[in-house]
Amino acid sequence: MSQQLAEVETLFLHESRSDYTVVATRDGNRVLRGRLELKETAAGPRPGKFRVVRDGEDHPRQPDEFVDLARAADRIRISEQTAPENRRRLEAMLDGYQLESLTVRTCRRCANDGRYGPITSEDAIEHNDELICRECARRELERELSYKGEFTGAAEERLEELLYESGDLDRIVNLLQGGLDPDLTKYDEVSANVDDVSPVRTADLDLHPELADHVQNRFDELLPVQSLSVRNGLLDGDDQLVVSATATGKTLVGELTGIDRALKGDGKLLFLVPLVALANQKHEDFQDRYGGLLDVSIRVGSSRVNDDGNRFDPNADVIVGTYEGIDHALRTGKDLGDVGTVVIDEVHTLKEGERGHRLDGLISRLKYYSEDRMETHADYGGTQFVYLSATVGNPEWLAEKLRATLIEFEERPVPIERHVTFADGREKAEIADKLVKREFDQKSSKGYRGQTIVFTNSRRRCHEISRKLRYDSAPYHAGLDYKRRKQVERQFGNQDLSAVVTTAALAAGVDFPASQVIFDSLAMGIEWLSVQEFSQMLGRAGRPDYHDRGRVYLLVEPDGVYHNAMDRTEDEVAFTLLKGEMEDVATHYDEAAAVEETLANVVVAGRKAKRLNDRMIGEVPTKHAVGKLLEWEFIDGFSPTPLGRGVARHFLAPDEAFRILDLIRKGTDPYDIVADMELRDDEETG
Repeated sequence: MSQQLAEVETLFLHESRSDYTVVATRDGNRVLRGRLELKETAAGPRPGKFRVVRDGEDHPRQPDEFVDLARAADRIRISEQTAPENRRRLEAMLDGYQLESLTVRTCRRCANDGRYGPITSEDAIEHNDELICRECARRELERELSYKGEFTGAAEERLEELLYESGDLDRIVNLLQGGLDPDLTKYDEVSANVDDVSPVRTADLDLHPELADHVQNRFDELLPVQSLSVRNGLLDGDDQLVVSATATGKTLVGELTGIDRALKGDGKLLFLVPLVALANQKHEDFQDRYGGLLDVSIRVGSSRVNDDGNRFDPNADVIVGTYEGIDHALRTGKDLGDVGTVVIDEVHTLKEGERGHRLDGLISRLKYYSEDRMETHADYGGTQFVYLSATVGNPEWLAEKLRATLIEFEERPVPIERHVTFADGREKAEIADKLVKREFDQKSSKGYRGQTIVFTNSRRRCHEISRKLRYDSAPYHAGLDYKRRKQVERQFGNQDLSAVVTTAALAAGVDFPASQVIFDSLAMGIEWLSVQEFSQMLGRAGRPDYHDRGRVYLLVEPDGVYHNAMDRTEDEVAFTLLKGEMEDVATHYDEAAAVEETLANVVVAGRKAKRLNDRMIGEVPTKHAVGKLLEWEFIDGFSPTPLGRGVARHFLAPDEAFRILDLIRKGTDPYDIVADMELRDDEETG
């Protein structure tokens, strides 16, 4: 006891049923816990019984030992939660020994557990109509989290941060149960940023007269990114990489030069996109806009069973196509005529796995096509390449590799609020319904209702969520026929739908004027979204002509994964995406990719294939790839064998080719082979 007397800094007293809890602390650590009973004497209240609690057992002490303990303390504090009458008894007892005390606000939970937990109005946390300390609140939060599943450190840190900012544990618990308090769900706001770029007047553009009339009827001035592009040589035929946020007008950059050159007889426009849905949308847009001036056609990848490319007219003035659709034309030797302009939309696709190396190869093959045609057609002036992207982490490097002028414009036309809330898979649709309803019930200052795009990771889930939304909505994915997709687009444009529910895999093809984006999932198929993909998808929220601001909600499942191979959980991914920087756009080649692109280049360019390989974005191990092609009998010298030509024509990776050959040798029906391949494609693309 004498050692404990020497160590006492604060003596804390708190009412506890029929007696008082006694806690002695030093440097914030408890050095003694006891229980005190008072007795009434002629001189007033005095210590009656004093027991020290050690290892869960009471050890009786002489009452005078409490007095010695109190005299040794630097300060004596009485909890505010002690009833007024009992506080007066304690104060009277201490006065009898000429000891002073102060009444302080403390955490009742700490006091009941034998701890001294002082709190102030600045750091107290409200819970169940009482104030508790941060440590008790944190422990209670951890208990609640344990009911919801495993949270990663990033998610726990975010919730603790919200707890301390709000000072209200009940609001945080409500958030964990799917609550949508915007003050708590709001993670940050990406502010509007309109750079001061002097606009170019459309009347001043040196365009073909028919295009000039058309453009001037639509706009008086170009948007900033368009103005920058024109001032930096767009209409002079310079190759450009245009990097700017979604909805800032990049598409018109490609249209201006491509349509102008086509009308002036300087070659046709190829406008290339990664997805069939987006190609269909762009084709209809171009048909409506320019169909009266030029022939517009479409070229998309076709089914391995039914050739869906019969609408394609290689002699058209404007060809909208998918990367694979145009690449297939090159691989099969189709004559595309004089190509004046190639617009590659979503060029950041270069960094994606399978599609990335194919786009890299396609760009090189298109450049070769242009060069080869210039050698054989004296009146052909070559091709201008315009690359468009909303998200590139290394734009200077990429522009240099593409030999293009960089036009970079970091504008966000309207601010975007980014929100995070936690829910398991069963709760997400219900939360999405509340958010969709809340958004649709509001109108912007421009008179438009709020509408929502819900991104999820499977076609089945699109229908499931859409059925659970109270207001009219529709699923929208590549499994729907063209007519149905166009119907959904019209309904959304007419504000007849509160929401569309679409797959993350179709994100690039979704061009709805939405004010809100909801992420039901942060996965694309069985892969987590990249920072680029996430940024582009959230950029769909908020259009300057429709909305005052955009809203983005991430519905995050703690400990959630969509495939056993995923090495992170959804809550971990969420904060990585929110904090993440744009990844560099580069193409990486493994053996299979190198072999596939080298074979395609041999099919297109023969002995000149190495030149095509050398100018691709990624480093292609040409010598090794050629060795494999010879070993596998895909080429003979620098000519493709019939087998190699078939492999290239159908975009087969080597392992796919070998699997098909094996099935053929086993006598498998050809339609069964193709059906197996199409099924694999569907599984991979969602």
